[in-house]
Amino acid sequence: MKTKRPHAAVPPKVLYGLLLAAVLVYPNLTNRYWQDVANFFFIYVMLGLSLNLIVGYAGIFNLGHAAFYAVGAYSTAIISTRMGVPTLVLLPLAGLLAAGFAALISKPILHLRGDYLCLVTIGFGEIVRITLYSDLFGLTGGPNGILGIPRPALAGFAIRQPIHYYYLFLVFVVAYVFISKRLEDSRLGRAWLYIREDHLAAEAMGIDTNKARLLAIVLGAAGAGIAGNLYAGKMTIIAPESFVFWESVVMFCIIILGGIGSIPGVIVGAFGMSVLPEFFRGFIQWRMFVFGAAMVAMMLFRPQGLWPNPRWFKAGGAKETKPEEVAPSAS
Repeated sequence: MKTKRPHAAVPPKVLYGLLLAAVLVYPNLTNRYWQDVANFFFIYVMLGLSLNLIVGYAGIFNLGHAAFYAVGAYSTAIISTRMGVPTLVLLPLAGLLAAGFAALISKPILHLRGDYLCLVTIGFGEIVRITLYSDLFGLTGGPNGILGIPRPALAGFAIRQPIHYYYLFLVFVVAYVFISKRLEDSRLGRAWLYIREDHLAAEAMGIDTNKARLLAIVLGAAGAGIAGNLYAGKMTIIAPESFVFWESVVMFCIIILGGIGSIPGVIVGAFGMSVLPEFFRGFIQWRMFVFGAAMVAMMLFRPQGLWPNPRWFKAGGAKETKPEEVAPSAS
C-alpha cells in the first residue's frame, strides 16, 4: 500500500514556488521583531536538519546536540575577539572543530545502543556546559560568556539589521536542505536507513555500521557548529545559558514533532517549537502546559510526526523501503 503524501493534491513545483515567493517577501511585510523571530526559526531549522542526520537518518539517540552548537559558537567567539578574524571566515573552522570534537567523543561510545547512548550524549552535553561555566583556560568567560563578537560582513558590507540576517540565514537554510536531500538519496543515506531499521541485518549485509554511524555524528556536528558560528555573529554575545540541556531537548522535539527523517518535517517542527510560542506570549504561564499536552497528543495520535518521510513510513508506521534501495556497503 502506497503512503499518502502530505499535500498530494498540490503539484510540488507550485507548492515550492508559492513557498519561495512567500519566504522572499516576508521580511518586507513585517517589522523587525518578526524578522528576528524568523532569524531564530532559521537557526533552529539548521540545527534540526543537522540533528536529523544523526537521529532521523542513522537512528542514533542524541540529547547532547547543543554541545556541538556551543563548540561552533565559542570557537568563533574566542578566535574573532582575540585575533580579529572575521566571523564568516571562521565558518568552515567552526564546522571542522565541532566535527573533530564529535569524532573524538563518539568513537569510544559507538558500540552503545538506545537508552545507554542517549544517557552518554546527555552527559557530554552537560560536561561541555560546565566547562564553559568554569572559564576553561580563561577563554570562555565563565558565566558572563564572551562579549563583543564582531558582526559578519560580506565584501565590506556589514550585516547589522534583522533583514540582512534574514537573507543570509535563508541562503544557509537552502544549502542545508540541499545537502540533506543529497545525503538522503546517496549510498551513505541508504546505509543509514538500513542501520536505523535493523542494525544486525545491516552488519550481516557487509555495511560498516560503526563507520556509517560515526559519519552521521560528525556531519551532524559540523552542521551544528556552522549554526553556532552564525548564532555568535548574530548575537555578538554568547553565554553558557544559550547551550543548556533544554536546547538539546528543543532540537530533539523538532525532529519528533515534524517527523523522523523528514526534511519538510524538520521545518514544520522548527516552526512549531520556535515560532508558534510567539503567538502565545500573552499566556506565558500556560505555554509549557500547552506544549506538554501537544507533545503527549502527538505521541498518542500521530507518532510518525506532522510531516513524516513518505519513503520511510507507511500509513500504519511500517517501512516501505524496497530491498533493492538499500546499499550493500557504507564505504
